[in-house]
Amino acid sequence: SELKKSKTDKKLSKEEKKAKKEKERKAKKEKKSKSKKEENNEIEEAVDTSEWQLTDFIRHETLGTGTFGRVYLVRHKDTNAFYALKVLRKSLVVRLKQVQHVNNEKEILILASPCLFTVRMYKHFKDQKNLYLLFEYVQGGELFSHLRAAGRFSTKTARFYAAEIVLALEYLHEQKIVYRDLKPENLLLDHKGHIKVTDFGFAKVVPDNRTFTLCGTPEYLAPEVIKGKGHGTEVDWWALGILVFEMLAGFPPFYDENPFGIYEKILLGRISFPTHFDSSARDLVKKLLASDRTRRLGNLKDGAADVKKHRFFKGLDWDALSKRKITAPIVPVVEHEGDTSNFEEYEEEAGYDVCLDESVADIYADVFADF
Repeated sequence: SELKKSKTDKKLSKEEKKAKKEKERKAKKEKKSKSKKEENNEIEEAVDTSEWQLTDFIRHETLGTGTFGRVYLVRHKDTNAFYALKVLRKSLVVRLKQVQHVNNEKEILILASPCLFTVRMYKHFKDQKNLYLLFEYVQGGELFSHLRAAGRFSTKTARFYAAEIVLALEYLHEQKIVYRDLKPENLLLDHKGHIKVTDFGFAKVVPDNRTFTLCGTPEYLAPEVIKGKGHGTEVDWWALGILVFEMLAGFPPFYDENPFGIYEKILLGRISFPTHFDSSARDLVKKLLASDRTRRLGNLKDGAADVKKHRFFKGLDWDALSKRKITAPIVPVVEHEGDTSNFEEYEEEAGYDVCLDESVADIYADVFADF
């Protein structure tokens, strides 16, 4: 009887252990699932943004200026959360014949926003005078500012940021988006020091992998863009090569006072490496800056996977990096959510006036019907 009881206790004990183990497994799975959701929606808002209106935001400082308007820091009246609001003047967009360009940018931002390494657009608005794009506010400032302050980056720092950019480009290229304006000024750092690609003004969805527009920043243009031979995603890998060089050297590989002088040097393709570049960095830059795009790293059979496998990134945990679990080498000083100290100061203008009065004629209503 005692033996039977003992066996029953033992059996119960095993069942209890099994149940406990199953419970722990489920809890771990739920935690992992929740964690993944949080990682992929780090800036997920509890508030339903579908009801947000322009009048819900209070304007603060200017964060940046452009051809068509400005980017302002704004605060939501109810949640007190900060955002970046890009305001584009309809009259200027029309005058400069950029209507299609602006519509394209909005559509590309919708496609790009789910990526953790691109700036997230929450909403877009329009009134009688302006077009508005509402973004997450990325407090850490431009990578450009941090690079200029440091002079140049260590190999470790350059490797980290190059790797996060690889992940951003990989995502964009999967969406058939050619970015076309990779440079330190268009890379923001969040409060933890992670990359956020911004400014999709030159980006384009290219389903057939070819476009012919000459656009971008001279120092970062690929030879095929200069030659007008048509280009696709391979130009972004060329630009990554320029960026890696600039991060490690403190200056771009092809420079001249005159843009045409820059183009000549790019087409000539001679790269002079500073002595402190290690062999893996030299090799990566050479392979990304292959003038023959059919031999360019990133544009080969396995695309971004080939770049990831390069020895410059040896030992990097790409999975952890994709979830932003690796501590960034630069953590910007951010005192509070609305801190603008990592951005340049701009002379403030009168700002935008939200014009939602239906009695005021919207002469551009048809022009921006698709926005």
